[in-house]
Amino acid sequence: MKSEEATTVRARPEPIRAVPVRHPGRWVAVAVLGVLTAMFVHVLVTNQAFNWSFMVDKMFRPPIIEGLLRGTVLMTVSAMLIGVTLGVVVAVMRLSDNPILRGVAWLYTWFFRAVPRLVLLAVFGNIGILWSRIEFGVPFDTQLGQLFGIDNLQLRLFGFSSRDILTGFMAGLLGLALSEAAYMAEIVRAGIQSVDPGQTEAAQALGMSRGQLLRRVVLPQAMRVIIPPTGNETIAMLKDTSLLLYVPVSVELFFQLDAVGKRTFQIFPMYVAACLWYLALTSILLVGQYYLERHFGRGYGATGQARARLRALGGGAAR
Repeated sequence: MKSEEATTVRARPEPIRAVPVRHPGRWVAVAVLGVLTAMFVHVLVTNQAFNWSFMVDKMFRPPIIEGLLRGTVLMTVSAMLIGVTLGVVVAVMRLSDNPILRGVAWLYTWFFRAVPRLVLLAVFGNIGILWSRIEFGVPFDTQLGQLFGIDNLQLRLFGFSSRDILTGFMAGLLGLALSEAAYMAEIVRAGIQSVDPGQTEAAQALGMSRGQLLRRVVLPQAMRVIIPPTGNETIAMLKDTSLLLYVPVSVELFFQLDAVGKRTFQIFPMYVAACLWYLALTSILLVGQYYLERHFGRGYGATGQARARLRALGGGAAR
């Protein structure tokens, strides 16, 4: 029996003939995209309305560069710094156990997220109508004087004319920064809530105060969640600086490009120049956002888990 079994040779199955799946729809889409790209390039090269030589000559002039640096870049950085700082404060208020702080923070985010930024900038651009002077001192001093029979009681230390303080740049900065703080508050709140509650409990068991807990435990871990949307908010802020045209802020990139276009009756080339400038600036911010995300994302994911396991094994061997 054994010999018969040994002599018996099983027939080997034929190799599977794999037939690749065809995707004709993909090739049709590629062909359509190729035709559209060729048409777009043809318009860029042949259409005289772009007036490339005029555009390149004007978009690097000193007033444009000054508007780029002193207006767009400076406004973006300043508004984001104020917005992020105030947003962290509002987020902590939203998470507070005090109902008054929670209510005030909710009202703040509700108002500044509900009002469009263009409308908000228009309001702040004309807010000097409310006060001719901005003064610092004891509030309600005149009313208190009338209550105690003292006419024209003035308990004010110093003051400024609203025209000197509420310039176009300052009004635009207030409008953008206060609006951004409402969005950043929600981003920071979501980041804080993404941290495991056990981390907070462990920090409290070590005797950390609430401020130390936020600075040393919660916020460093929440940055992994906060950074990506903050990068998107920064890019949106960069683009929203073009709304300062309606405040108005004269030292700003889009204002200067628009002024050159209207003065020379070459509006379309200057609008294309604005698109190119914003594309270049946004590309720089995207590179910075990539490296920030990679930095704060270290230790997470498959690579981070393997690294953590290696550290744990190394620590166990050392003990």
